[in-house]
Amino acid sequence: MTDFKPRGRPRSARTGYTCDRCGREVGKIRVRWPDGRICGICFTEASHTYGECPLCGEHRMLPGRLDTGKDICRECAGITTNLTCANCGREAERFRGGHCIVCVLTADLTALLKPNEPPDLRLKRLIAVLTSVGRPESIYTWLRSNGGASSDLLRRIGNREVSLSHEAFDTLPKTHSVEHLRAILTHNRMLPAQDDRQLAIFEQWLDERLHELEGSPEIHSPIERFAKWHHLRRLKSESSETKNMNYAARSAKQEITEAGKFLRWLLDEHGRTAATMGQVHIDEYLSEGPSTRKQIRNFVRYLRKERTVKGVDVPVRLAQTTPMLTQDERLKHIKTLIEAVNISESIRVAALIFLLYGVPIGRLCMLTLDDVEVKPTGVTLKLGRYPAPIPEPFIPLFLAHLESREHQGTVNSGTNWLFPGQRAGKPRSPNTLVLKLRGIGIDIQGVRNTTIRGLVEEIDPTSLSRMLGYSKQIMSKHATAATVPWSSYVIDKNPRFANERPPVT
Repeated sequence: MTDFKPRGRPRSARTGYTCDRCGREVGKIRVRWPDGRICGICFTEASHTYGECPLCGEHRMLPGRLDTGKDICRECAGITTNLTCANCGREAERFRGGHCIVCVLTADLTALLKPNEPPDLRLKRLIAVLTSVGRPESIYTWLRSNGGASSDLLRRIGNREVSLSHEAFDTLPKTHSVEHLRAILTHNRMLPAQDDRQLAIFEQWLDERLHELEGSPEIHSPIERFAKWHHLRRLKSESSETKNMNYAARSAKQEITEAGKFLRWLLDEHGRTAATMGQVHIDEYLSEGPSTRKQIRNFVRYLRKERTVKGVDVPVRLAQTTPMLTQDERLKHIKTLIEAVNISESIRVAALIFLLYGVPIGRLCMLTLDDVEVKPTGVTLKLGRYPAPIPEPFIPLFLAHLESREHQGTVNSGTNWLFPGQRAGKPRSPNTLVLKLRGIGIDIQGVRNTTIRGLVEEIDPTSLSRMLGYSKQIMSKHATAATVPWSSYVIDKNPRFANERPPVT
């Protein structure tokens, strides 16, 4: 038996190098410049830095660096690395074949979309939009993500197999690539704006769901009435500017799905329909399955409202415990977020607002720049009827976030959302924010309960509900739990105080 011999060039005994600019240990040095060895991260950062050179006064790329830390141009730094695009002549990192990323991306998109075969102004504009983002590398990555699904979609559009219309996009599979491109086209007005995309998706989902139930009229009929007259009518009446339609639509889908499961069980197990069921059937169904079965509560109440059934209900499940944090734990979270350097400004600001006021995550994601008021006397945030103050120690971080909100270098530039999401024209997803907050150790329910419990000890429930946008009933429950003897009915009932702003400390 022969000894195994590894193939290829033997590894170097040296395990890594140190970048002379950032001090990181790296496996490979990208270039060597007059100020030392430069790693890949520092090279990319340097080749994307532009401004006025402090030595020669010219406005250009500033890849070099003085001992004082100031960035300088190539000639002044003595850098000989070729950083000029061979195609457009612009100073930039040579991304592929001696060409910069903009030229590479323009060539790739032109080959996919074929804007001149025949000429299509919208396709030409789409190429201009995608190549003019702050970080065009993100578009290059997007074209190759998910197995090239985005490139395939653009190729079909370029071959004129898919037209630029909402109707054409509705016939395609509901994939991330399809909805992301639709959002880009809508945000840049190459497709007409829809009143609410979440509502449109919900209506399409509902049509498909009802089509699946057509073979069972005992199930189809009550589900159709519940879905259209309870949920769809409510969703259409709610403004997407004030309510997170993502949450509302998902909640409606879950209730409709659970109601359908209940009617199927009722028919299969007992031969009963919505009109012939009794309380005993509801109790049995709830006792046998998971807690998600309690989502049939609104469905059962709707049946009672339309007088399909009488004398039945789904009992309210009371929480056995109330998650709480101590105020010291809450303050520790706040201190950590102020001092953190490895957490993005966007997440830190969102988390601080949540820790300060316990705002529901869905509503937090829907905040816009119009909800922020910056004055010489301070910064306030409109969460309800009255503005909520941002404490002075948090103002610098808050202002820094306003200056450089996330995702402004990609296709979601020019948006009015306080927390822009990755999809064009959309805010950050509540689910994503919840995962981010949990990832830094924040207990969502515990923080909300502790925050509101602490606020009701300082502000009366009516004033607090108007400032935060919560109902007075919720604030009163927290005040009762905190044993705070507020008499908020005086402000509510007395016309003298109806239009006055209560004092907020």
